[in-house]
Amino acid sequence: MQKEIALVYLVAGISSRFLGKIKQFAPVGVNGETLIEVSLNQALLSDFSKIIFIVGNKTEKPFKEKFRDNYHGIPVYYATQFYDETLRDRPWGTTDALCSAKPFLNCPFVVCNGDDLYGENSFKILADHLMRYKDCASIGFKLSKVLPEQGKTNRGIFQSDKNGYITDLKEVIGIEKPDLGKTFNEDTLCSMNLFGLHPEMLNELSLILAQFKEKNKGERKAEALLPEDISTLIKKDKISMRVYSTPDSWIGITNPEDEEIVRRKIAELNN
Repeated sequence: MQKEIALVYLVAGISSRFLGKIKQFAPVGVNGETLIEVSLNQALLSDFSKIIFIVGNKTEKPFKEKFRDNYHGIPVYYATQFYDETLRDRPWGTTDALCSAKPFLNCPFVVCNGDDLYGENSFKILADHLMRYKDCASIGFKLSKVLPEQGKTNRGIFQSDKNGYITDLKEVIGIEKPDLGKTFNEDTLCSMNLFGLHPEMLNELSLILAQFKEKNKGERKAEALLPEDISTLIKKDKISMRVYSTPDSWIGITNPEDEEIVRRKIAELNN
């Protein structure tokens, strides 16, 4: 019997770099598909049983208008990440977003960013893992493939044991191309926020989130970030998580000018 697995998208935020536009709706596919539709079409080849969009104050209405309650025969649900705009400048981060969807998550699930393209195989690897094993999993992309040609960026770097189980996921600030071959090698794997999780894990994340909010209750910008909190649970032996490499390439949009780059890369993949 096929196991139910949910597909969860983090789509609560609108990037200021997009001047108030929802970048997931940028038309980048060869037939005019939006960025989120291209991602969905890649993911749904893995036979997910339902789709959950974690939306925000400004993205809830447009996502519900576009997808309603069904996408290509797959039921669609919505969880809203709320925050008090009189007390906060932004939501409480990706851990808070995921915990907002807890009522919908009674089965294993894959969670990812809604403005990244991960490739068909990446989703299949995680879906297969969740069907076969009780522990969690993530996809590691080669650092050399996800660095900008110029400038610096931040990436979560995986450390794992000889069996492929993660021992640490550490955010490294200001990585650039010249660091390859020095601080990092060509095969260093990094996280692009693509995880296969079991619903029991949400109880542990909820505890971490509650502690974080209490500690930072006077802060307007502090965010509980999912990779950091997953790393905390791993180091405390609360969960075990395996990291898999993938033959797919990650494609993402950071700035509006990246839209054309993504269109070109998608066209190349289809040739």
